[in-house]
Amino acid sequence: MDSSTRRSARDIVDAVLHNMRQNLEPLKYSTLAPSRFLVYLHPEEFRRLEGILRRVRLETIRALTDELDAINRRGRMLQRVRTLIGRPGVPVEGAGTDWTIEFLPDPDGELAEGDILVDSELLLPPQPELGAGERTRRITTGRVGQPAARQEETVRSAAASATVYARLAYADEEGPHTFDVVKDSIVIGRGGITYRVDVRIKSAVDVSREHARIRRDPATGRFFLIDLSTLGTSVDGRRAPKGYDEEGGNKRENGVEMPLADAARIGLAEMIYLDFQAVARR
Repeated sequence: MDSSTRRSARDIVDAVLHNMRQNLEPLKYSTLAPSRFLVYLHPEEFRRLEGILRRVRLETIRALTDELDAINRRGRMLQRVRTLIGRPGVPVEGAGTDWTIEFLPDPDGELAEGDILVDSELLLPPQPELGAGERTRRITTGRVGQPAARQEETVRSAAASATVYARLAYADEEGPHTFDVVKDSIVIGRGGITYRVDVRIKSAVDVSREHARIRRDPATGRFFLIDLSTLGTSVDGRRAPKGYDEEGGNKRENGVEMPLADAARIGLAEMIYLDFQAVARR
């Protein structure tokens, strides 16, 4: 590894602290901070630091604890003013009883040398008044010695009794699988640490990381397919139109989609085939 791209262990600790600060969730009587962090490093960086990662983990835990204490000290200094204006401060607490820090080598080849990617999850409380059940907010931040890139995703957890709207059956390099569709939108593809998919396909790179989306119209119960791939998606042997335009190297969805029959065969780059079957309509 080029010495100019190496990250010090201190950079890793700072990246976790930065992620934690971005994922604070104010409640009525407290503010929650994520307590579990996955830290991805370039494989060469991981090998270089592997012998001291236990120590890095301990120092990261200490830094997170100190940071919460510092935030709460600043909050107490403002407590009197906030009380006078009717907006009392609340303590910041870890969402779990202990800090959990895991260091992993990048499994998908997405990180360049010197990159650090931190992924944390925070379980959000239900909001009955808004009709929202339990949700998980995932914050991903990447640091390469410059201002951090940030990606946020909030996913509503499916209840155990959730209605199954459709089912997918397919086989990939790991064997046969079935997947129950219980949401109005799912993404299919190879996925990756910076590519969130619902149906993760283990296959060659011909299948894109985000290959296709299946959308359900809640009003009619009908399903549609959006092609997000490089090498194409087919439905019952017919090529699906591109569901995106490329502008300056970036993909922007264009609203083009293809209707799915209640039973359909979906091909991903003519390599992996999924049998789609609608189950229930509401």
